[in-house]
Amino acid sequence: MADPIRIANCSGFFGDRLSAAREMVEGGPIDVLTGDWLAELTMLILARTRVKRPNGGYARTFVTQMEQVMGTCMDRGIKVVSNAGGLDPQGCAEGVAEVAEKLGLHPKIAYVNGDDLMPRVDELLRDDQIRHFETGDPIKEADFLTANAYLGCWGIVDALDRGADIVITGRATDAAIVCGPAAWHHGWSRGDWNQLAGAVAAGHVIECGTQATGGNYSFFTEVEGLTHTGFPFAEVAEDGSSVISKHDGTGGQVSVGTVTSQLLYEIGGPEYFGPDVTTRFDSIELEQEGPDRVRMYGVQGEPPPSTLKVCINRSGGFRNSMTACLTGLNIEAKAKLIEEAFWASCPYSPSDYAQVSTALVRTDQTDPESNEQAAAMFRITVKDPDEKKTGRAFANAMTELALSTIPGFFGVGGGPGGGRPFGVYIPARIPSEQVTQNVVVLGEEAHQISSVIPDAPASVTPVSERERVAPAGATQTLPFGTVFGTRSGDKGGNANLGVFARSDEAWAFLDDFLTEDRLKELLPELAELPVDRHRFPGLRSLNFLVHGLLEEGVAASTRQDGQAKSLGEWLRARHVELPESLLS
Repeated sequence: MADPIRIANCSGFFGDRLSAAREMVEGGPIDVLTGDWLAELTMLILARTRVKRPNGGYARTFVTQMEQVMGTCMDRGIKVVSNAGGLDPQGCAEGVAEVAEKLGLHPKIAYVNGDDLMPRVDELLRDDQIRHFETGDPIKEADFLTANAYLGCWGIVDALDRGADIVITGRATDAAIVCGPAAWHHGWSRGDWNQLAGAVAAGHVIECGTQATGGNYSFFTEVEGLTHTGFPFAEVAEDGSSVISKHDGTGGQVSVGTVTSQLLYEIGGPEYFGPDVTTRFDSIELEQEGPDRVRMYGVQGEPPPSTLKVCINRSGGFRNSMTACLTGLNIEAKAKLIEEAFWASCPYSPSDYAQVSTALVRTDQTDPESNEQAAAMFRITVKDPDEKKTGRAFANAMTELALSTIPGFFGVGGGPGGGRPFGVYIPARIPSEQVTQNVVVLGEEAHQISSVIPDAPASVTPVSERERVAPAGATQTLPFGTVFGTRSGDKGGNANLGVFARSDEAWAFLDDFLTEDRLKELLPELAELPVDRHRFPGLRSLNFLVHGLLEEGVAASTRQDGQAKSLGEWLRARHVELPESLLS
């Protein structure tokens, strides 16, 4: 039996801590260094960067990190796997090769592409091969900025089998960069559902870096060292079980709570669909094995769908926002006057725009002790394909009200300016046989790897229901988060909100208390939106998928928190009747 493989993460997003690669390589023994750079929004950012600058289609910060750690990785036999290639894996690989040459090193560098559908998108659309992810309707419009299929792990496995030291992919799934090294190390086959599912779950936990080690954790006051939180690693065993941990002496914490929280991040129902395996999150079990060591086991898997998810970004037109501060008394009357006066001043009416949204943000306090505590904000946002409508004519209409409307008028966010372009995210899917992974080891012949996964039988047994010990007795009106933790985030235009308990008694209360209707009562912003509720008894958790909260995706959202990162903390701040027996 092969020893577990220790796979470390050094990036959870495009812009994460630059020193993390060095910290993980030098902080303790690891076998593989991975990093996740990509999200739907990142693909849009890279597309815009590439237009402005040649070789701008990949994450150059990854190349910088490789310059810092490549020599040590070569000396210690540490493999590197990352999706930092973005829209240009070849360019990224060649950039790393230039660094290697400058350092006098000779690593074997590979890249995996085939995810980019833009070169043949017209043909695929004509043949109805690209369909909307949720509705299944064929997508016809072709004005895309990007269109990338989510690749799985087998191209990575092929590159490692051929001796690659550094493997760079395009839009591979976040978990694939962990699943690939694990499958390579343990020699798994494409039908080893449970083993693959275990590695995918481990990849999901460490993909966002420090979110597994106490970052963004509801109970952060219980965690030490968050001024410089350590990054995580996963020790993946041959049976697919894993231990999540971090280097000794680093900040943060690895606990059942932090791992549960990250497992709930950006998921839907119990079936976590991927290109290599469908991981059943309702089969996952956790135990605290020791300080900063959480064992994840029992993970089961099923065959993946016959389609791959596709991330499409297209131009949404232009948008602009103007905000006026409303101070002191009569806040709602002031907001009403500002809105009426704004449209009287603006050369366009609300019906002239593709979308208009307004928000009155009540940050003001009763009997304020500072000027800032007295202020609320009123914001108007418009979107339209016509840049002129969102430009200075719109912005000037707010500025012109400064002396003629409410007392105490002042603006925030700078002066009037032109509209800014924004992108729209379209979730789609494509038959797996339409996407071939191309694996290129620099200086060698390319390999083609099929994305089609042969069907094979699978049997899944979810974790059994926990014993219900419903709390009874007196209650207190307290913030919901006094007892319960949350983790929320974006899933395209939808948002997910995971909620977890830390005892069986608290889980029994949570399961009975937090229905879809109760959630909408507590978070009125969700009242008119479809909400799906999913149960995860093994994790003492619920997950809610809120459809349409983020409009056409993060780049298009007009919410103050366009990625729904704070949605869970809003829920935790709401006051409810909590049984006193849960407060100890």
